[in-house]
Amino acid sequence: MNPDNIDIVLVHTTHSGNIGGVARAMKNMGLTRLTLVAPQGYPAPEATWRAASAVDVMENARVVDTLEEAIAGCQFVVGTSARERRIPWPVQDARRCAERIAAHSGSERVAILFGREDRGLLNDELQRCNLHCHIPTHEGYQSLNLAMAVQIVAYECRMMQLEDRTDLPEDAEWDTPFATADDMTRFYAHLEETLVDIEFLNPQAPRQLMRRLKRLYNRVRLDEMELNILRGILTETQKTAGRRSD
Repeated sequence: MNPDNIDIVLVHTTHSGNIGGVARAMKNMGLTRLTLVAPQGYPAPEATWRAASAVDVMENARVVDTLEEAIAGCQFVVGTSARERRIPWPVQDARRCAERIAAHSGSERVAILFGREDRGLLNDELQRCNLHCHIPTHEGYQSLNLAMAVQIVAYECRMMQLEDRTDLPEDAEWDTPFATADDMTRFYAHLEETLVDIEFLNPQAPRQLMRRLKRLYNRVRLDEMELNILRGILTETQKTAGRRSD
C-alpha cells in the first residue's frame, strides 16, 4: 500500500462542510491527496472549521472542473455506490476493495470516487470505474454522511497498509503499464465512432451496447500495448469501411 498514490475524489460536493470532514477523515488514516470536482460553495469557513487539524489536506486539494481531469493519469479507478445497477458491474465491499487498492497503489495511481451527497455517482461516472465499492449498511437505515463513507474506506486501506499484505492479485505486477482513465475515455470514443461507421451501432437507438462494452473492458483492464493494438484495429476497420462505401 502506497498512500501517496491514492487520490480521494469528491464529485460535485454540495455542502462545503463535508469537504472539511473528509479532509479530517483522510488525515486520520494517512491519506493526503484530495481532488474536488466542481464543488459548490467552496471554499467556505465551514469547511475550514470542520477540517480541524487537517486544514493542510484541504488547502492542498486539487480543484478541477470535470471528472475526466480528476482521474487523468490514474490506472485503477474505484467508484463508491450504494445502489444496484441495471447492468451489474464488478462490485466488492470496502474491505475487499481495500485489498485491491493496496495491491495496485504500490506502482499505479489509484482514484477512489465519492459522489454527491443526495444521489451519489451517476451511471456515466460509475462506468469509468474498474471496480465498484459497496459499504454494506443495515437495511433499516442505509444513508451515510460523505465523510463517514470516506472514513470507512480510508480505514480499510489503512488496515491493509498496517498488515503489509503480500498476497497480491495476479495483475498487481504486469509487464506493461495499465491504460489510464483518460486513455480509456479516448478509446471508448474511438470505439463508438467505429461502430457507428460500420453501422453496428445506431446512435439514435444505442440501447445498452456501449455501457456493456465499457463494463467488459473495465473488468479486463487493458494495458497500454493492448489498448494500442485495439486502437489500430479500429483505425483499419474505419479505413476499410470507408473504401467499401466509396
